[in-house]
Amino acid sequence: MRLRWKIRYNEKKEKGVGPSEKDRSFNQGLCRSQCGYQSRCANCCFLRHRGSGNNKRLRRFDRWRVGRTGQTVSFGYLEPGRNHPEDSPGQKIFHRGRAIADNDIDGLIVIGGDGSLTGAHVLATKYDVPVIGVPATIDNDINGVDMSIGADTAVNVAVEALDKIKDTATSLERVFIVEVMGRDCGYIALQVALAGGCEEVLIPEKKTAMAKVCADIVEGSRQGKMSWIVIVAEGSAKGSDVAGTIVKKTGMETRLSVLGYIQRGGVPTAFDRLLAARLGSHAVELLLEGQTDKCVSLKDNRFLTIPLETAIQPKKIDYERDYRLIKILT
Repeated sequence: MRLRWKIRYNEKKEKGVGPSEKDRSFNQGLCRSQCGYQSRCANCCFLRHRGSGNNKRLRRFDRWRVGRTGQTVSFGYLEPGRNHPEDSPGQKIFHRGRAIADNDIDGLIVIGGDGSLTGAHVLATKYDVPVIGVPATIDNDINGVDMSIGADTAVNVAVEALDKIKDTATSLERVFIVEVMGRDCGYIALQVALAGGCEEVLIPEKKTAMAKVCADIVEGSRQGKMSWIVIVAEGSAKGSDVAGTIVKKTGMETRLSVLGYIQRGGVPTAFDRLLAARLGSHAVELLLEGQTDKCVSLKDNRFLTIPLETAIQPKKIDYERDYRLIKILT
């Protein structure tokens, strides 16, 4: 799903707003965000953008087709690393800036992760385009933001899959390695491991000695533990390598399950829908007030606004408390 919002004046000089969205991770949650924009704007429209910033390749797209139905629509990227693989990151952003200028776009609301928000920051600082960012990524790795749109849904989808895997792990008395998404951030892995009652979790933020993991598995087996589940964030290690090490050092039958892209789909949770609607409405308010280069967030049921420059910095998660609880419960 790729959405570009366009701000345009009608004959009465009323502003309208629309989004630029990158991720597929929160389909109907995104639609709630769109409805939030529409409720605040007299003229909200979508533009389909394919490939380059050529004016001929931008066309109006009826907002009602993506409003409340949760349909997936393919749109262009704002992210510097996307499209035009032969171009430099600066040239890629230039294509976006030129498309905005050529089509009388007055401002953007950019929905996405650090890549999309980085592109938004460049547009705001180098091209003077009014931009407000809305954090939306299943990795929940936007700095200064407690929860991003899509993260809660991804965790629930992964936990649902894990519950089914646990049935097999228990009945066959095997070790299961479950690989989840999380290239640079272990948020999904931590939440899934804690909610699913798993014995171990490997995340990018914490170095875990495989010798200790294997020793714990052997000791648990000696005491009569019938199964063992290890959650692996994709950024910490390859699930296949972890499984191979366990087999080699313990001799126990081990299976690998990679959840993959199922974490990026599914029916959004009520939490994500509410979060998206509220952040969407607030983003429009900020844009209409003339603010730019900001990212919206919700903390303690209050809106916060942080600079995009801050939001795109690496996020550090406090994993120690949850990891300690995982070990206590198992």
